[in-house]
Amino acid sequence: TMPRKRKLLAQLSALQSNSSFPPFDALENLNATPDGDSSPKSSKYFAIEKKNSSQLEADFFNQPCISLAKSFLGQILVRKLPDGRELWGRIVETEAYLGGEDEASHSKGGKQTQRNAAMFMKPGTLYVYQIYGIHFCVNVSSQGEGAAVLLRSLEPLQGLEAMRELRSASRKGPAKPLKDWQLCNGPSKLCQAFGIDKAFDQRDLTQDAAIWMVPGHDLPGEQDVVATTRIGIGNRGEWAHKPLRFYLRGNKFVSIVDKKTEREMAAMGHFSCS
Repeated sequence: TMPRKRKLLAQLSALQSNSSFPPFDALENLNATPDGDSSPKSSKYFAIEKKNSSQLEADFFNQPCISLAKSFLGQILVRKLPDGRELWGRIVETEAYLGGEDEASHSKGGKQTQRNAAMFMKPGTLYVYQIYGIHFCVNVSSQGEGAAVLLRSLEPLQGLEAMRELRSASRKGPAKPLKDWQLCNGPSKLCQAFGIDKAFDQRDLTQDAAIWMVPGHDLPGEQDVVATTRIGIGNRGEWAHKPLRFYLRGNKFVSIVDKKTEREMAAMGHFSCS
């Protein structure tokens, strides 16, 4: 039995060294009680299983649509695939859809349908819809009747190979491998890369085991955010010109950069011209 035991031990130590989990002593520190007593309150091995202690809660999502669209920038979307792999992406571009008088919104005029029901649900509810009969887009409901924020682009942080697999599965024929910046730089690409489809419609970001958000580090200041017009909303009168798309200036993962607005903001001293 000795060789078998040695083999098991070797496998275990290999697992620990290859694992993406923090070392066990780091987990022990996480569990330390506030008064400096470092004895773990629960077994340190279970700390790994403790779900998303830092995830964004209901009160974060419960803010007006424009405010939420800006607040999303820099936060992290997490998707847990059925095989257990986690995909992490930093939100770098959003659009606000205000409902009511917003001519470009699926809920304009307060019209509630089976398709857009999620827009009228509690803040933090996912609204997933299909475009061109094939692609999906994901939105998050905010405060306000029928208001929601479209997630337009992510900066991939973790699980890039899985994202590549998911993206290539939905592309026709042999294609060149996607570069990192191409994985999630657009609303339907983001959904492909994160495996988000209609089954995610009406799910709650604060309760779901397969998708949630965690706070980002180094959140942007007002001077890092470009506010410009939304993309692809066609002829919607004044609403086509309102600055309801927000993105992180200088971030190469943004889908479409508005150089003109950036120059105007620089001229007005909003940020230094780089």
